[in-house]
Amino acid sequence: MALASLASNRRGVWAMIAAMALFVVNDALVKLATSSFPTGQVLAVRGLFATLAALVLVRAFGQFSDLRALARPLVLARALLESLIAFTFITALAKLPLANITAILQAASLIVVAMAAMLGIERVGWRRWLAIVVGFAGVLVIVRPAADGFNIYALVALASAILVGVRDLVTRQIGSDIPSTVVTFSTTAMVCLIGWLIGLVEVWQPLHLKPTLFLIAAAVFVALGNYAIIVAYRDADVSLVSGFRYTVLVFAIIIGVMVWGDWPDLPALAGAGLIVGSGLYTLHRQRVRARESQTESQPA
Repeated sequence: MALASLASNRRGVWAMIAAMALFVVNDALVKLATSSFPTGQVLAVRGLFATLAALVLVRAFGQFSDLRALARPLVLARALLESLIAFTFITALAKLPLANITAILQAASLIVVAMAAMLGIERVGWRRWLAIVVGFAGVLVIVRPAADGFNIYALVALASAILVGVRDLVTRQIGSDIPSTVVTFSTTAMVCLIGWLIGLVEVWQPLHLKPTLFLIAAAVFVALGNYAIIVAYRDADVSLVSGFRYTVLVFAIIIGVMVWGDWPDLPALAGAGLIVGSGLYTLHRQRVRARESQTESQPA
């Protein structure tokens, strides 16, 4: 497959960075709400408002007529994958240390690039592989998962990471005639449905104002985050964009300081440095490849 254009890749990178920032804010708000509500209630209530937010996006872009694309196989497949990711993530989160599940899920960047290479979707050189591996090393330095924290639920988390990789590749294959807002709406609606199903076996709590407001705000951020990550993988090189998923750890450090006063130690700062460095090097290599491609296409 031909390389994506420099403009498409630049848009993809910035969309991925934006998605990671939006997801971190969402996670912080959800964390503040989980002390008041069970998991299914969190997903259902947040999902309801996220779906409404996604519908507002559809309306803002004047794409109501495109909602008929919700029945397209790839759109449905992506929504189903997103719901399975939510289910496996929540299942593992209840039984695994946060550091361990974070490390496992960040392996999604390696998984999606490996899948793209094996399926012939794009060629991945050793330099990009090295940059992705260095970024993942930065993740491990930051979260420092404990060896005794891995169990059968680690396999559930790994399944979630694999599903993330498949989801991202499916996103890459969705035609440009289907707006990202429509794909976002299908995703939020499906995850909302899963939340309501989980809620059937839970004891729901009263919707007190403060935690409910946290969930409403989280819904806006998660809807925008879903939109951004869909944009990130459309018409961009998977191996380039995936490496910037690690920036979520950098944003998590910033939010940790701002909200909970959790100042990072030296290893965490070193890990963040590895993540940022790998991202900058990946961008550099992308520019080099773009120049080489232009040179080869010029007549001798």
